Amino acid sequence: MVTTRFAPSPTGHLHVGNIRTALHNWLLAKQAGGRFLLRIDDTDAARSREEYVEAIRADLTWLGLHSDGEERQSARFESYEADFERLKAAGRVYPCWETPQELELKRKVLLGRGLPPIYDRSALDLSEDDKAAKLAAGDQPHWRFLLDRDEQIAWEDGIRGAQHFDPAMMSDPVIRRADGSWLYMLPSVIDDIAMGVTDILRGEDHVSNTAAQVQMFTALVAPVPRFAHEALLVGTEGKLSKRLGSLGASHFREAGIEPEALVALLGRLGTSDPVDPALRLDDLAAGFDLSRFGRAPARFDEAELERVNAAVVHGLPFEAVADRLPEGMDAAAWETVRPNLAHVHEAADWWRVVTGPIAAPEFSEDDRAYLAEAATTLEAQEWGADIWKALTGALKSATGRKGKGLFLPLRQALTGMDHGPDMGALLPLIGRDAALDRLRAAQ
Repeated sequence: MVTTRFAPSPTGHLHVGNIRTALHNWLLAKQAGGRFLLRIDDTDAARSREEYVEAIRADLTWLGLHSDGEERQSARFESYEADFERLKAAGRVYPCWETPQELELKRKVLLGRGLPPIYDRSALDLSEDDKAAKLAAGDQPHWRFLLDRDEQIAWEDGIRGAQHFDPAMMSDPVIRRADGSWLYMLPSVIDDIAMGVTDILRGEDHVSNTAAQVQMFTALVAPVPRFAHEALLVGTEGKLSKRLGSLGASHFREAGIEPEALVALLGRLGTSDPVDPALRLDDLAAGFDLSRFGRAPARFDEAELERVNAAVVHGLPFEAVADRLPEGMDAAAWETVRPNLAHVHEAADWWRVVTGPIAAPEFSEDDRAYLAEAATTLEAQEWGADIWKALTGALKSATGRKGKGLFLPLRQALTGMDHGPDMGALLPLIGRDAALDRLRAAQ
């Protein structure tokens, strides 16, 4: 069974790039009838906060990305310790005592010689006596994973195609700090094995991590998952944008973006497939195909998201929004104003037009006389669903007005606006008495 995971660190809120990763992992799993798992990578105790854990869950729920299981790294330290000891016994991890300053100096020397700035493995030359002396002096080591330089690293990436790395050109990655805390690399592999993860879909900034982790899987005698690395998001300016790091689910909710709009856009972002506002999660999952994703940076455009959102809003039934509409606004009112909305919350503005009071503009003498006649004409009309058609038809015949001269003063007097919903549907909502009051007030 295909099993994917989304593994955020609860050190902040999810941003749009995180949301895209979560969505695509959900789609990849559901397309294959598999499982989508949530793993909270909270090994960084100093920066991880429970409020962010709750926010992550809430964001995924808002998007409709329900997980089939959840794990937390902070509950799995015993497993990390056990596998660490296995790797230590096998000679695949080793202690190092270099300070950051010493490592930086080594890096600069290598660069100055035109050599790759990889770790020189000098810690492997320390004798047992040397190590004992450092420990006796209170110097605790950090730990590196020993890459097998005779084992070439290769995988068929679901998006990038064939990938090849020479471990001789890579630094042995640090997996554990001197204080005993864990870095991302090894715990992630241990958890992926325990959770039965078969497919890892993440950003292309993790490609070099994957190269090292492939060997960690084999060192732990576990099957290597399938990997795919997506191009990173860029802003409309065509380059990586700090703003993208601040655009999270809360930002979109506050801006009135529907989760269906965000899902529709991000589900296709990075492919040449058109964005279809009508597609929901299950529709996107049915057609999800990693081969459709290109290697070029994926451009995220908030203006496009707004266009998609408007299209989504225009298709929302009353039942889906009833709890977000102002008191008294019914299905007929929603159907009337919906085509004029970019966001659901804007319905309240149009409902105020219906319920009043309104602020009509100042009219010319001719228009005031016209509106007085409109009031008289309306008073004589039988009120019904076609009252707008009957009113304007009668006024056209009586005054000879047509087009803008016929319609605009009426709209302005009745709504205080120059544009808006179809008056044929809006006028019945305003009601006979209110309509007459507004026409008379404009004289």
